[in-house]
Amino acid sequence: MAELKEADAGQLHQEDVDIKRGEGGDAPSAGDPAAEQAAKHEAAADADTKPSTTTTERHISIQTKLEGLEMLVDLDGAGRKSCPLCPEEKFKACYSHKLRRHLQNLHWKVYVEFEGQRMCICHLPCRNLKPSLSGDQAPGRHVAHYHCVVCSVTIARKTDMISHLKRHVNKGETEASYSGNSDVPFEEPAPSGQAYEIMKELGTNVQLLPNHTTPQKSDTYFNRKMKTNRQLVFCSLAVLAEERNPLECLDAFGATGIMGLQWAKHLRNAVKVTITDISDTCVKMIKENCELNHIRAEGGSRVPRGPDGTSTEAKGVPIATVEVAKMDANVIMHLRPFDYIHLDPYGTAVNYLDAAFRNVRNLGIISVTSTDTGSLYSKSPNVTLRHYGCHIVRTEYYKELAARMVVATVARAAARCNKGIEVLLSVALEHFVLVVVRVLRGPTQADESAKKLRKLVHCQWCEERVFLKQGNMVDDTLPCNCHGSLPGKTAVQLGPLWCGPLFNTGFLRRMLSAAVQHSMDDIQPLVKTLICESECTTLKALVHGPSALTNQVECGVVIKTLQSGEESGPADQSGKRKTGEESGNVVKKLKSEASLEHPSFYYSIHRHSIKGMNMPKLNKFLQYLTEAGFRVSRTHFDPTGVRTDATLEQFKSVLTKYSVPTYTNATATQTSVSMDKTV
Repeated sequence: MAELKEADAGQLHQEDVDIKRGEGGDAPSAGDPAAEQAAKHEAAADADTKPSTTTTERHISIQTKLEGLEMLVDLDGAGRKSCPLCPEEKFKACYSHKLRRHLQNLHWKVYVEFEGQRMCICHLPCRNLKPSLSGDQAPGRHVAHYHCVVCSVTIARKTDMISHLKRHVNKGETEASYSGNSDVPFEEPAPSGQAYEIMKELGTNVQLLPNHTTPQKSDTYFNRKMKTNRQLVFCSLAVLAEERNPLECLDAFGATGIMGLQWAKHLRNAVKVTITDISDTCVKMIKENCELNHIRAEGGSRVPRGPDGTSTEAKGVPIATVEVAKMDANVIMHLRPFDYIHLDPYGTAVNYLDAAFRNVRNLGIISVTSTDTGSLYSKSPNVTLRHYGCHIVRTEYYKELAARMVVATVARAAARCNKGIEVLLSVALEHFVLVVVRVLRGPTQADESAKKLRKLVHCQWCEERVFLKQGNMVDDTLPCNCHGSLPGKTAVQLGPLWCGPLFNTGFLRRMLSAAVQHSMDDIQPLVKTLICESECTTLKALVHGPSALTNQVECGVVIKTLQSGEESGPADQSGKRKTGEESGNVVKKLKSEASLEHPSFYYSIHRHSIKGMNMPKLNKFLQYLTEAGFRVSRTHFDPTGVRTDATLEQFKSVLTKYSVPTYTNATATQTSVSMDKTV
């Protein structure tokens, strides 16, 4: 025992000696310049290569707001002041107004943002100059640089700093090594060992893994640019919830579960949400996001239980209930019926349409989001033919071509299950194509939908287009004369495509009302554009009152919402078809309004402009077309597009009539007179 005590005492004594040496024993003496120089080189190398591990300080160039950068200097005081991020030889002391302008224009203007932290450019001698071959430091000024908020290394170029931060994100190193206020809160690391961030959208919090933007590296893929798509889908579900509740709705590809959680959090008892995904990581993340939003998740044990069997949840009663299941989308759609199904896979959704139409209830809604823009927008025609069975080429109206191609694929899948469709909404933006259809059960409805699948005749020279009717020749169908005046074959057949309407005005009006009710300001201008496009008008009063939204006629079906004050029977609420004289009146009304459907396709005003002529402004041109007796509206597919029932020849004639030559006769004569004077 005595020997062990002596050994322990000797070990403690040796540790004390080592600590003292680390504090001052290893420092070089004042009389040893070689040791000093070597120590300086080692310190410089460590400073450039090793990241800082301090958690109590951060570099002064890293701020969250411009005010924080200005607070480094007392700008309200009198006298000259120096810049805190520049040496004296680079920027001399000046007065407050000049220093404030210097901080804004030089340091703050070129910052690099990462998770709420702004890394401003720094001109201080933080980066040691590399020694020359002779061992001395090379003369010259210090290089401007950025300080990394994660590992504190210094990087000169802004693009290199952005690439450096991306490598941190891919490695999961997103938590900053400095403790400071950030607009984006960071939570504790996930049980898997990866750090995540909390993102809030439409009042719903979800946690995201560091590589959530890369679908190849993460199962819990999340795209911030799809916010418009999520809000449009939410509004369509809110409209269906007004007709009947509770609804059984399915988010077939949950990923983070944000879409299903938004449904449950805002619609509450009106919906019964089911979120599925095939990945274990996604299912685990969805359950954690449910707990984050105080939503009870069925299908797995999440909340720990106390010794008496009661829940230890301290945040009160959950606001909603969501069923979370690890199951393939095709399997769950074959097993259970749903009123609302949303399909949003990574890429095309054609592999899931048959299962979706198999068990969807009558007058239910299916929304399909396709993100394979390469094949939809005519960049990969072979993939388009393989997935959608359509032949297409690149045209000026390629986005509407993509929407009609997706609707045609959906209609064929519905017809295989003896069901028809009514298109409620079709949106084609930069990143996705969204199609929302109502399901109409019965072989008669399936036949009516199948009749709207036709070939499209497209002129490759003037881009005139018309849907092909049975028994017509290709060149005789087009109203243009390109096939007679130009050699070779000018027309091609595209499709088959959907030739029916792409919008339902009554449904869009109710979607706008839901967007206003849930404070979705981002999509309200888009929905208003869709309403005007569905009616092919530019000036239309958008009424949100209950009288305008009481009834909605779709394919001979009168749908009464639950918001109407009148007593309606269960047959009306469930959307049953009318019988007898009332049904006949509805059909006659639909036939009379058939001519009021929006025209197919649109023309781009820039594509058909005349060379050497200044064309009128777009709004003015719409007014000119209206005065000429045509129906016109703008389109969301193309900001410069005009949807009209005029032919291309009539469109060009009106455009030519109101276009002004670039050089008028007056300017030409003035130019000739000035040239004569100079001669």
